[in-house]
Amino acid sequence: MGGEDPMQSQPRLSIVIPAYNEEARLRACLESALDYLARTGAEAEVVVVDDGSTDGTAPIVESLAAGRRREGRLDIRVLRNGRNRGKGYSIKHGVLMARGDLVLISDADFSTPIDELPLLLRAVEEGGHSIAIGSRGLRESRVVRRQAVWRETMGRAFNVLVRALTGLPFHDTQCGFKLMRRLEVLPLFRAARIERFAYDVEILYLARKAGIRVAEVPVLWRNAEGSKVNALVDPLNMLKDVVRVLVRDRLGRYGAIGRPPAAAGIK
Repeated sequence: MGGEDPMQSQPRLSIVIPAYNEEARLRACLESALDYLARTGAEAEVVVVDDGSTDGTAPIVESLAAGRRREGRLDIRVLRNGRNRGKGYSIKHGVLMARGDLVLISDADFSTPIDELPLLLRAVEEGGHSIAIGSRGLRESRVVRRQAVWRETMGRAFNVLVRALTGLPFHDTQCGFKLMRRLEVLPLFRAARIERFAYDVEILYLARKAGIRVAEVPVLWRNAEGSKVNALVDPLNMLKDVVRVLVRDRLGRYGAIGRPPAAAGIK
C-alpha cells in the first residue's frame, strides 16, 4: 500500500514520561493516556525514559509498544538510562530524543490527567507562549486529592524560597505537567545540568534568561501514592541545586543562552 508510514512521520506531539520503578501503575496510566490520544486523533509519540528501574518498568512499555505497532496506531518508545540518574536527567534525555513539534512532560502517575492538555495547548497555540506549565498553586487550580499537610507545607516553603532566590514569579514550579515548543527549548535542555527534582527551576530560570515566554496554567491535580520524593531530604537537596543554578549563571557557565533576565516576557 502507498502513503506515508505513520511510524516514520513527524509527530506533532511528543509525550515524555520519566519512570523509575513504576511497574505497579505504569501500564494503566499509559493505556489511559493512549486511549485519550486515540480518541482525539492526536499525531503523537510517547517516550518513556526508564531511569535505571530494577522492576518491570521497561518490559511493560516494550509490550505496549509492540502491540501498538502491530495496530499501526501510535509510536511508543522506551529510552534507558544506564543507571539511576534522576528525574531531571531523564527528562533531558527524553526531550533531546523527542521528535514532536511540541513536547509534553508528564509524571508517570498522571497526577494531572492528560485530559488537561488542551489548557496548555491553548496557552501555547493561542496565547503566544513557548512554555506552558501546569500549576497547583493558582486560585483556579483544582486539587481534588491533597498531599499530607506536612508535604504541602514543605512544597509551599520551597516555592517561596525559589521565588525569593531566583525572582521567578510562578506559584508552582514543580507540577509535573509542562508543554513546550521543542525547538525553542532545546538550547535550554542542552545547557541544563541539574539531574534531579529541581530541574524545573533550572529550565524556567534559563527560559527567562533566554526571553522565552512562559504561561502558568491552573490544572486539575490529584495526589498519587508512591512519590519518589523524600520530603525530609529532597527539599534541602533541591534548594542546594537552585543555589548551584544561580552560581553557575553568575560564573557565566550557561553561556550566551539568550537575552538577559530583565528582557524576558514571562506571564
